[in-house]
Amino acid sequence: MLLRLTGDWTLAHASILLQGLDGLATAGLASSHVTAGGARRAVFDTSNLNRLDTAGAILMVRLHRQLMDQGFDIDWPQARREHRALFDYVVGSGDAVTVWPQSGSGLLGIIAYLGWLTLFFVREARRFTAFIGEVTETAVLTTIRPGRMRFTSMVHHMEETGLKALPIVGLLSFLIGMVMAYQGASQLQKFGAEIFVVDLIGISVLRELGVLLTAILIAGRSGSAFTAQIGTMKVNEEIAAMRTLGLDPVVVLVLPRMFALVLTLPVLTFFANLMGLCGGALMAWNALGIDPVLFFSRLNEVIVPRTFFVGMVKAPVFAALIALVGCYEGLRVKRDAESVGRLTTRSVVQSIFLVILFDALFSILFSILKV
Repeated sequence: MLLRLTGDWTLAHASILLQGLDGLATAGLASSHVTAGGARRAVFDTSNLNRLDTAGAILMVRLHRQLMDQGFDIDWPQARREHRALFDYVVGSGDAVTVWPQSGSGLLGIIAYLGWLTLFFVREARRFTAFIGEVTETAVLTTIRPGRMRFTSMVHHMEETGLKALPIVGLLSFLIGMVMAYQGASQLQKFGAEIFVVDLIGISVLRELGVLLTAILIAGRSGSAFTAQIGTMKVNEEIAAMRTLGLDPVVVLVLPRMFALVLTLPVLTFFANLMGLCGGALMAWNALGIDPVLFFSRLNEVIVPRTFFVGMVKAPVFAALIALVGCYEGLRVKRDAESVGRLTTRSVVQSIFLVILFDALFSILFSILKV
């Protein structure tokens, strides 16, 4: 069956197009031609299609689904790149069009589900990569023209993500340092090597635990807040109003949050390192009798500047990942409260996953470089 799409498929002609599509469905699509292989085939001829906007693309998606539901194989030869890009964007722009596979039985059902899951993750990775590219391009242009940057908003988010996060980050880092010192002491005492608990605490906190614990806490605290804030604005159609006024949501919402977190997470990491070492020193004094003077003297002997900077260099990367994931999921929220909660949860999970993944990649890189 050949379907010729002509003229302007835009919002101005949406009512006429919708009537035509309803008439096509009423007339019945079952009377189409069957190919030699037994499958019905529908061809979209868009050679005479002039203009296409989001409303027209949504109608095309509707027609596309009706055909697929009736068992058609869809072919779209010689489509303009911009038309195909808009169509693909509408198809993949939200969870509302995500079709979960039907639960199958046995091995074939499991294989089908795993195949769908793989395609889902590939599609999500492609969208997130495109979002990173868009943010990077906007950040470069904003750096060239700093007048576009919302510095007041950035300072506000620095206070929210940095200053107000100091108590919880400091407390948990202090407790983790105490736990590590206690656990290390209980094992090292068996070999008479109590003094090496200082090496254990210093290296593990400065290289790994300080920045990793801080990033995970900020992912749960600030990354989720980014998603909830932007998602609520999406539900209230504030972002649509921004675009109507000619404002770029990436400049207004994403960049201030990302720059604020990139600047504050290294400071939080430094604070977490100090609190972790203080907690470890206190527990070493209590459990092993290593007084703080001896503890920090030994720490000065075994810790080189490189150990400190290996942990600190990860902080801006983790901050950018957390901010990007939080803002990306917020911009994907639909017009319902359930979507806000679901994508906020997904934001936290994805942020923590990416932080741990990149921490592993950093460890491999530093091992290769012998750092």
